[in-house]
Amino acid sequence: QVQLVESGGGLVQAGGSLTLSCTTSGRTFNYAMAWFRQAPGKEREFVVAINWSGKTTYYADSVKGRSTISRDNAKNTVYLQMNSLNPEDTAVYYCAARVLTYSLVPGDYNYWGQGTQVTVSS
Repeated sequence: QVQLVESGGGLVQAGGSLTLSCTTSGRTFNYAMAWFRQAPGKEREFVVAINWSGKTTYYADSVKGRSTISRDNAKNTVYLQMNSLNPEDTAVYYCAARVLTYSLVPGDYNYWGQGTQVTVSS
């Protein structure tokens, strides 16, 4: 059983930066990892994903160019650095994992964290 724990969320002013972390309980070196987010009253949406090796990434247009995903398999941790944050980025951010290849579809992921709140004030 794989467990995911997110951290790093908080309140930040527009234009600021945050780095989210997702640490897994087991060895997930062969898992693709992704971040999704869900704002109040909206569906969960894909943000970014990284394959098991870290060599392939995919970003949603909404965060492309101002966010960076990375992973440290030795530490069982995935990071999401977000810059130039704006109020539209306000949401609960979830980490997700599935074996090998990433997907943009939430239902394709087997494991989820509990989420971390990101609030961007204007």
